[in-house]
Amino acid sequence: MKLLQAILFIILIRPLISIVIGMNIRNSQNLPLAGPAIVAANHNSHLDTLTLMSIWPIQKVHLVRPVAAADYFLSHWLLAWLSLNIMHILPIDRKRTDPNVDPLAAPRNALDQGEILLLFPEGSRGEPEQRSRYKTGIARLVEQRPDTPIIPVFMHGLGKSLPRGDFWLVPFFADAVIGDPIYWQGSIEETMEAYETAMETLAEELDIPEWE
Repeated sequence: MKLLQAILFIILIRPLISIVIGMNIRNSQNLPLAGPAIVAANHNSHLDTLTLMSIWPIQKVHLVRPVAAADYFLSHWLLAWLSLNIMHILPIDRKRTDPNVDPLAAPRNALDQGEILLLFPEGSRGEPEQRSRYKTGIARLVEQRPDTPIIPVFMHGLGKSLPRGDFWLVPFFADAVIGDPIYWQGSIEETMEAYETAMETLAEELDIPEWE
């Protein structure tokens, strides 16, 4: 499946991102090429995951594990097959149907195996180019793996190309700024504060209008 994933990224996904969307990447040197690492980005488009995955070199894409909602991505057999085999998602039961199952167990195991988690701390996709409140999952992960870096990524523009609820792709220039790594700050609150501050700084680096 690793070969199939690489082929589809080369012939389909990367051309889509590079031709239809004028994606501008800043600070690409901050992108982790090996795990354990957590890449944490804002989220308001269907395109966010594939766009971020396309940034990695082809030979490294198989290390990237997007953490995604099992109830959404596994709801249909074709979507489930693509999600598990091409996007290589790590499905999470966000509804906590079994309270005895730790939802962070699988992500921690992926980190222990040297993989790179792709997380969207806002959870569900928000309104186009609007920020939602960050959830604390990334901080809870590094609390038990304090040597694991959190790489903040701020994206702008994809919410206009394919926002939540739309299925028509609109060509639109987009930007992604990759920040410096953040490590465990000694508490959940301080770690999240460091992440939020980093995201604000990255947004200012793009010099875009304030959130609408």
